[in-house]
Amino acid sequence: MKITAIILAAGQGTRMKSRLPKVLHNLCGQPLLSYPLRAAMTVSDQTPVVVIGHGAEEVQKAVGSMARFAIQEQQLGTAHAVLAASEQVAGHTDLVLIINADLPLLTAQTVERLVEVQKRNEGPLTILTACSSEARGFGRIIRSEDGNVEAIVEEAQATPEQLALGELNVGVYCARDDWLWNALRRVEKSPKGEYYLTDIVQIAVADHLNVATVPVSELSETVGINNRVHLAEAEALMRRRINQRWMEEGVTMVDPQTVYIDTEVRIGRDTVIYPNTMLKGHTVIDEGCVLGPNSVIEDTQIGKGCHVIASFLESAIMEDGSEIGPYGHLRKGAHLGKGVHLGNFGEVKDSYLGPGTKMGHFSYIGNATIGENVNIGCGTITCNYDGVKKHPTVIEDDVFIGSDTMLVAPVRVGKGAHTGAGAVITHDVPPETTVVGVPARPLHKKSTSE
Repeated sequence: MKITAIILAAGQGTRMKSRLPKVLHNLCGQPLLSYPLRAAMTVSDQTPVVVIGHGAEEVQKAVGSMARFAIQEQQLGTAHAVLAASEQVAGHTDLVLIINADLPLLTAQTVERLVEVQKRNEGPLTILTACSSEARGFGRIIRSEDGNVEAIVEEAQATPEQLALGELNVGVYCARDDWLWNALRRVEKSPKGEYYLTDIVQIAVADHLNVATVPVSELSETVGINNRVHLAEAEALMRRRINQRWMEEGVTMVDPQTVYIDTEVRIGRDTVIYPNTMLKGHTVIDEGCVLGPNSVIEDTQIGKGCHVIASFLESAIMEDGSEIGPYGHLRKGAHLGKGVHLGNFGEVKDSYLGPGTKMGHFSYIGNATIGENVNIGCGTITCNYDGVKKHPTVIEDDVFIGSDTMLVAPVRVGKGAHTGAGAVITHDVPPETTVVGVPARPLHKKSTSE
């Protein structure tokens, strides 16, 4: 049985008070739309169709190849939005799954349950429901005395008695393709001038067809995003869900309430995360690391047994056993080899530090390639920018860089060389040579005859 998903994402979301389309607001590192889209992809046999309208180009760019797109030119309600996808869906599937795009906490498991119930349903439609005293703007499920669904009444049109009902329509539906499209065309315009998708329930009932329901197992899945208060609420719930999953996978969090982990982050077991730590983007952490406190790690790969203390890392690499902090900064392109030590107030950008290299503190390394077992003294700076171009620095293996050395690029320091404290290196330094002074010159030992 073929299943195709339609995600309704055409609304403007005026209560967000934002120039950004509501479905593109960020939630744990991903746009809101990506969550229901991925939940739908677990059951959809074909690429889902996203119905777009407001900010259509931005939404298409953000989603890319994850979806096909249908445009709702006029915002005439949810039934009208589904009809916008008819050309791509009608007649090409058996079941149509419809999800409102502002439900980021909806799980794949709930979507699967809804679809399975509709597969067994003799009628044409199954809807997802929730029982709650907090309506959150959802329509009310109206049932007959024998318990069968009779209708869904939108909150704006509900009577006081209907508003008091506790069973809510969440905004997720699964319908038979051979019934849905004709039913949508029978929907009449509401007093607000819109065509409500919820009216297909009454159409099914009028045709003496059964409408099945599936209750959500976890009420938090129904949190829809209409404003930034809801967005913050969903962020807290999603973060709790993410953190719990990683703790169940063997990650220790000293204080989970102060740890922020984006959806796409991956963490190895036996890693310990201290308070006020953020793991963002596509960060990958191997096993046995110690992260934080007070660290931000974004789009970074970290090997086994690494330590990051009170530091900021972005688009960087740390190989096994390397460590940074406190107050270190790895900028884009920074690469620490195995066992590298980067102390407090050190900054690295677009540079490789070879295995065993130590960079104590208060130093800047940019556009450099540094070999193995190099000592970089306090206050060392690679002067890589001349105001127009950036130039490379190369430091070979076993070099000792004295404190406050300035390396004026382009420059190379040969294997086993030494620089004296305060040296300004303006020319290449040969291997096994000690240079001192401003500008730096080779240090000649006095002969025994002097």
